[in-house]
Amino acid sequence: MIRVVLAEDGALLREGLAGLLDRFGFQVLAAVADADALRQAATEHRPDLVVTDIRMPPGFTDDGLRTAIDLRTTRPALAVVALSQYVEDRYAADLLNSGDGRRVGYLLKDRVVDVAEFAAVLHGVVAGGTVIDPEVVRRLLSRPTDPLSRLSAREHEVLTLVAEGDSNAAIGRRLKISEPAVGKHIGNILAKLNLPPDEHANRRVLAVLTYLRAGRSTNP
Repeated sequence: MIRVVLAEDGALLREGLAGLLDRFGFQVLAAVADADALRQAATEHRPDLVVTDIRMPPGFTDDGLRTAIDLRTTRPALAVVALSQYVEDRYAADLLNSGDGRRVGYLLKDRVVDVAEFAAVLHGVVAGGTVIDPEVVRRLLSRPTDPLSRLSAREHEVLTLVAEGDSNAAIGRRLKISEPAVGKHIGNILAKLNLPPDEHANRRVLAVLTYLRAGRSTNP
């Protein structure tokens, strides 16, 4: 019998899912309504599978998903199936990047039309499979693979000069723009490369590493 912790903030859907899982032979150890309770229940019961909504309290953003990914950090073999109301390819990518990418599923709630098939999917994920809704897969495949593709032409120029070791003042002189304008461009670059403030990391260096990993080279 597969042991499950279920997390869903909607009371009717939570009870419905719990009843469905019980009907198909799963053992529901806990059915909770927020991410904090999910973490506590999964830590206490050590289930085989977590089935979780993505957006739930306390933040109503991606709390359910983030908690599930955190749980897989300490228990890589924990199977996780995330349920979403919307196509969120970024969330699916984060889930696939957790652990070894196995024992995960990302399903759209509105596209689950066969409960027996849904139960079979859960069994497959626990057995080591990976199941992603086809629409999410399409979105993932259509995403640009070059992290620098989000940068404007001017931002490319600025990042190239940063990679060459120029200071903001030197970049301003070479591009004939003000130093504050250079700082603004660099701020935009860091945001687009998903490099938030971190007291333990030099974001300027990380941006250059991203530039180099994308196959760019600096002048000798």
